[in-house]
Amino acid sequence: MPEKVLLAEPRGFCAGVEMAIKALTWMVRIFEPPVYCYHQIVHNQWVVKAFEQVGVIFVDDIDQVPEGAPVMLSAHGSSPEIVLGAARRAGVVIDAVCPLVTKVHHEVKRMADQGFDIIYVGHDGHDEAIGTVAVAPEVIALVQPETGLAGFNPSDSSKVALLAQTTLGIHEWQSVLNDASQRYPDLWTARKSDLCYATTNRQEAVQQLSDRTDLILVVGSENSSNTQALVRVAEEAGTAAHRIDNAASIQDEWLISARVVGLTAGASAPDHLVQEVIDRINPSDGFELFSVTDEEEYFPLPRQLRGFLSALQAAVEGGFTARAPGRSGLLENDRDWTATEALQLIRP
Repeated sequence: MPEKVLLAEPRGFCAGVEMAIKALTWMVRIFEPPVYCYHQIVHNQWVVKAFEQVGVIFVDDIDQVPEGAPVMLSAHGSSPEIVLGAARRAGVVIDAVCPLVTKVHHEVKRMADQGFDIIYVGHDGHDEAIGTVAVAPEVIALVQPETGLAGFNPSDSSKVALLAQTTLGIHEWQSVLNDASQRYPDLWTARKSDLCYATTNRQEAVQQLSDRTDLILVVGSENSSNTQALVRVAEEAGTAAHRIDNAASIQDEWLISARVVGLTAGASAPDHLVQEVIDRINPSDGFELFSVTDEEEYFPLPRQLRGFLSALQAAVEGGFTARAPGRSGLLENDRDWTATEALQLIRP
């Protein structure tokens, strides 16, 4: 039975998820329900259900948004067609796309404009992959890590670009990169990998945890690509690993021969679920933080939302002097306000 839990640092919410959750929290506080969101705001069932309970309706077709309703576009990024469709239908549109996904969209457009054929390494059907491929569908080929470059035939082998879904596993990306580099000596790739810093940090923590633990548990939802990648990293390092939604998902037989349990969470998993897992395991020697690196990244609220809130704040201050001149308000203090605190405002 477990004597100790090694708790990975960093784990859980990344800067993009922090931004998206706080942005949708602002939406439900400003507008009368329902507020619409195109696709799940982040890939975590607990977070989605928490927002549904306060009047958010998640849709997979932008035509399901009533004319004039407020709508948010998810953190995974949307196709140009969806962005335009939302602008035509909705009264207020806030795009909560992660800036790292936006970077990949810009790279796709730039390379397409320069006449490149694009290899995009990603998972078929994932929201991020769907939105990215739609930026330049005529020149981009979705390549899944499991199948590699089979079937990819560029029109000009000297003009091939390689881009990636931000939540891939490092080994998934590396294997395709190695193959493409050998086939296409002039291959273009971004100077800095498209893989999200939070994804790689969490995978590095799991890799190091594997040497010190008998079992690794990863808190996160089944449709979370970065969560699934953490499980694969642990298994590739030779350590038994399981993805769990919450503490209730743990099976007793997993713990029988596990003296030290490693614990982490995908980038969209709330930290209170992690604490509940520790309580469920109830290690005899408690838990210990296992820190690999510090994360200090911060992504500000979407530009459209900042403008809307600034105008609203100015109107309130002008009418009621709600904030003393020269003092900062909630918008200015956004960097110090966390998604965990935001979710506490909407929890029943």
